[in-house]
Amino acid sequence: MTVQNLAPQDVARQLKEDCAVLIDVREPAEYGAERIHGALLFPLSTFDPHALPEAGKRTIIFQCGSGMRSAKAVALCQAAGVGHDSHMQGGLMAWKAAGLPVITVDPATGQTRDPS
Repeated sequence: MTVQNLAPQDVARQLKEDCAVLIDVREPAEYGAERIHGALLFPLSTFDPHALPEAGKRTIIFQCGSGMRSAKAVALCQAAGVGHDSHMQGGLMAWKAAGLPVITVDPATGQTRDPS
């Protein structure tokens, strides 16, 4: 099975069309500081491909900070016989570079900012 390297714009379109489930494989502190609206947290440090949610006809897409850990999540799925093969190339850095919105926390107030 090959890895599907998806551009952030493609991932954003699939999320908007409800064709995908986005799985963030970063650690909880990273996720808490900033994340993509709707992303589910499944940290790579405790990753179990068999514990992923049922996506129905939607595609599961993995995402991390730069694309390295999400590619590892795809490899772990493939090694476990779980058929997920898509990740966002460039991760959250590429998402932000494309001008797409992220949920952030204001460190001064603890308030969450969700521009989506």
